[in-house]
Amino acid sequence: MPSKLLSQAFRSHPFHHPHKNLDLNSIKELPDSHAWTSVRDEHHSVEGCNVELVPIIDLNNKNAMELIGHASKTWGIFQLVNHNISKSLLEDIELAGKRLFSLPMQQKFKAGRSPDGASGYGVARISSFFPKLMWSEGFTVIGSPLEHARQLWPQDFQNFCDIIEDYQKEMKKLAGKLMWLMLGSLGINEEDVKWADNNGEFEGGCAALQFNYYPACPDPERAMGLAPHTDSTILTILHQSNISGLQVLREGCGWVTVPPLPGALVIHVGDLLHILSNGLYTNVRHRAMVNRTQHRLSLAYLYGPPSTVKISPLPKLVDHFHPPLYRPITWSEYLGTKAKHFDKALKSVRLCVPRNGFIDTNDQNSVQVG
Repeated sequence: MPSKLLSQAFRSHPFHHPHKNLDLNSIKELPDSHAWTSVRDEHHSVEGCNVELVPIIDLNNKNAMELIGHASKTWGIFQLVNHNISKSLLEDIELAGKRLFSLPMQQKFKAGRSPDGASGYGVARISSFFPKLMWSEGFTVIGSPLEHARQLWPQDFQNFCDIIEDYQKEMKKLAGKLMWLMLGSLGINEEDVKWADNNGEFEGGCAALQFNYYPACPDPERAMGLAPHTDSTILTILHQSNISGLQVLREGCGWVTVPPLPGALVIHVGDLLHILSNGLYTNVRHRAMVNRTQHRLSLAYLYGPPSTVKISPLPKLVDHFHPPLYRPITWSEYLGTKAKHFDKALKSVRLCVPRNGFIDTNDQNSVQVG
């Protein structure tokens, strides 16, 4: 089962919450445990920089493959419209998330994530790498949410489970389509990816749903919703509510806000796609900010390969002049590495460049690390 296989990645690196859990909705002053310093100034926007907007791509555009490839190389992120995910389903999943996080704290704790687990309610696992806590709550679903849903709503859990099942089904289809468009832009076809079946489906692929909730904050200038990081995925599909908060790090321009676009989904390139593309695609660094007056909700579909498949630069993208930049690694192994080393995880699987080869110095992505 994907839940069991992904959970194994964290067992050797359990996460222990360093502080007492607080009800962020009821706090009137920012506690020291959550007080960051100058979060708005880190990698601030460069003066005079002509900040472009994050690309918006219509999936029905005849040039969608090329546009997606270009955005994946230059930004590592884009907003997708006309993706065929119904508005009603997006509304339903958002309402389900709001219903979840509006529960009393003691009820949410009943579905708490264990220190060595991957599913359930809790704070972001990356919290252990930072001296201060983040102004957010999370709920992770891997496989069926039934066990935790029964803890949250003993008499009324089925509706939540049904919505999650429908959402996972639609996200899986979209993720598979997006992956082929991303790889197709690099000249990769089904024969080049051994873990796709004859129909081009990625059977056995693993995925997780991550609900993120950012309550209104009494001092947003000194608080961090979700600290800067890259995703340990092939790709991530993010549904963000109509409240702004997502920012991406753009080289030469600092942090750029990804404004909510009604009906759009935000697509992130993850670490594993960066590896598969041999550094051609950018694994985007991103963070979430908070605000003083509004609660914000987002939902990330984290898409990865079958847990036992070794991920490495695709052979078609490797030659004498472009040696493989990373050693083979499974997603489970990489998640364990990320749980231990965080931002240095990608660097830890980086290969030395052979003496008889060299990297194109124009390929700035080839030296990027997570």
